[in-house]
Amino acid sequence: MQIHVVQQGQTLRGIADAYSTTVEEIVRVNEIPSPTALVVGQALVIPIIGRFYWVQPGDSLWSIARRFNISLQQLAQVNRISPTQPLSVGLRLYIPPTPKRTAEVNGYVEPRGDVVSEEIKEKVRDVAPYLTYLAPFSFQIQRNGTLKEPPLNNLPSIAQANNVTLMMVVTNIENDQFSDELGRIVLTNQEIQNRLLDNIVATAKKYGFRDIHFDMEYLRPEDREAYNAFLRKAKNRFQPEGWLLSTALAPKTSATQKGRWYEAHDYRAHGEIVDFVVIMTYEWGYSGGPPLPVSPIGPVRQVLTYALTEMPASKIMMGQNLYGYDWTLPYTPGGEYAKAISPQRAIQIASRYNAAIEYDTKAQAPHFNYRDENGKAHKVWFEDARSIQAKFNLVKELGIRGISYWKLAIDFPQNWLLLTDNFNIHKR
Repeated sequence: MQIHVVQQGQTLRGIADAYSTTVEEIVRVNEIPSPTALVVGQALVIPIIGRFYWVQPGDSLWSIARRFNISLQQLAQVNRISPTQPLSVGLRLYIPPTPKRTAEVNGYVEPRGDVVSEEIKEKVRDVAPYLTYLAPFSFQIQRNGTLKEPPLNNLPSIAQANNVTLMMVVTNIENDQFSDELGRIVLTNQEIQNRLLDNIVATAKKYGFRDIHFDMEYLRPEDREAYNAFLRKAKNRFQPEGWLLSTALAPKTSATQKGRWYEAHDYRAHGEIVDFVVIMTYEWGYSGGPPLPVSPIGPVRQVLTYALTEMPASKIMMGQNLYGYDWTLPYTPGGEYAKAISPQRAIQIASRYNAAIEYDTKAQAPHFNYRDENGKAHKVWFEDARSIQAKFNLVKELGIRGISYWKLAIDFPQNWLLLTDNFNIHKR
């Protein structure tokens, strides 16, 4: 696959010709709604095997081979040139694909209301071939140890048809918020705790869940050890069933990190107890905060690098957002919340308001500004093919288990194209 960034004056016909493909293929795989309305700075995925590279000033065959991790001899052979031949600037070279590594992929899905909408079911069907796990969000713990179930409808049958492992997400959400008091009750009252585990086992057997995933957030710092003990107890309870146990962790950069979200999450203990963790490496830019990239590569790398000091790489899944935010400016704390948008919607907004897309190379994230019909200024940070490829490169560099998406049913076709170009998806 090739990522192409649209330049001023370019057309789909010209781009297709440059890569020896067709306009129809580029439109199809990128789901471009208006082929004549490309946005300057828009990233397109070009559906070809391997990629092309145009020689830049200062390049040599050796430096290009090193850049793309192939041998000089192979690069020369596939392009039918001499290994010692000087390269002219602008020469198009073909870069063959490199071997893919295996990774696991999780996708959370959050049905709203009493049933799973047809739109969500359709989108889950579309991406199920790319998933190892499907995680309906969420089974909410009640104060008496019972569970409030999310709507599932035929999500289990979709998972089964695509050889996807169902992940049972269990949360301490109460009244639409994570509750430290609910967490305290569950983690310190053995009778309620035992009832909860009984209910989890019965529910998992009923629907066919094969991974039990605890997403317990904003717990009291003093409940840290109680949470660790609960996970050990849960592991012993689920292991005879042959089920996996996993947890969601806040994005920490040290064991002593302060803050309500972090202190009860013990990376080292979770790494010892559970089969794998999902680290929520997103929401640096969030709906109630100032305009920022949602998952800038530097902070994501810092979190994962710390995690590797506390647990094996094989137990770490990087959290990845499938959305961006549109902020109305000026930002004021406590003021208007940013609106969550899909990458496809971001492109549509940029096209509508004739806004060129810029790319922050430090954060590895696209962004743009526009002014709406009412004269209000906006700032948009989102994800595109470049930003997601940067995260895939990080996953491969660090050798971690895989990627976990929050959340499915958000339009981002380039993600799935690049995912399969980079990884072989492990099915359990």
